[in-house]
Amino acid sequence: MDRTHASQLLEINLAMLFIATSGPLGRIVDLSVPVTTGIRGAIAFVLLLLFCRFRKISLNVKKRDLPVILLTGVLMASHWLFYFYALQWSNVAIGMLSLFTYPVITAFLEPILLKTKLQKMHLLLGALVLLGIYFLSPHFSLKDSSTLAILMGLISAIAYALRNIILKLKVEKYQGTTLMVYQTGTIALLMLPALFFTTPTNILENWQGLLALGVITTAIGHSLFLMTFKHFSITTVSILSSVQPIYGIVIGVIFLHEIPKNTTLIGGVLILSSVIIESFRSSKRKKVSSSD
Repeated sequence: MDRTHASQLLEINLAMLFIATSGPLGRIVDLSVPVTTGIRGAIAFVLLLLFCRFRKISLNVKKRDLPVILLTGVLMASHWLFYFYALQWSNVAIGMLSLFTYPVITAFLEPILLKTKLQKMHLLLGALVLLGIYFLSPHFSLKDSSTLAILMGLISAIAYALRNIILKLKVEKYQGTTLMVYQTGTIALLMLPALFFTTPTNILENWQGLLALGVITTAIGHSLFLMTFKHFSITTVSILSSVQPIYGIVIGVIFLHEIPKNTTLIGGVLILSSVIIESFRSSKRKKVSSSD
């Protein structure tokens, strides 16, 4: 393994570690989800804007690309909102594992959006994910907070999958930090009305968690994540990003003392197994097609 590839692997693992802090931090911050999301977006927006100015990174985007980039900001806002509701209604393990259905959801969405043929194997993997979700919440009931949390996590996963599919088309043209400036700015504007339903005192009481979310999770973590799109295929990113729930659960155990149930761990293994299987299959298909 050469140094360049090793540094790229380190980069994506750091990105996953930083993004994984969203789980524990989402549980720690004691504010409404829209307020947390808006402030997180605003902090990240300011920091990324200053970083781009300091590094002289262009913020110019083509007019025809702007609506699509802003749409990814709306999708990112939806992803954050529903993910944080999932965290508040359950725990770090269930919130993160339900979100990590997104790679398999991506495999189902790509044929719909890109008009490609749906593969039978994806149906089997989808069934494996559903089985994993069952183990996350074996007592399925809309009155059960864990069930509602999983549903929120699945909606978050759909929004995240859509955002990644769309962004993959744009990331080659622009810096990851440039795209994140537009996304976080969109999120901050969308969540601005939520600030009228809280007080400055409540915000100041949670300033440490909000700052960590804005700086570590978002400004650093997501920018690093977008940069990895240039080094790896979406398939490889899906495989490598499977460590994110593991990082998040370990952080949750250390700082929040949240020990996952055995059923949660079984569900997590099934979900992550489906992700890894699909990722390897996709990687093999790309190698075959490139050799033709």
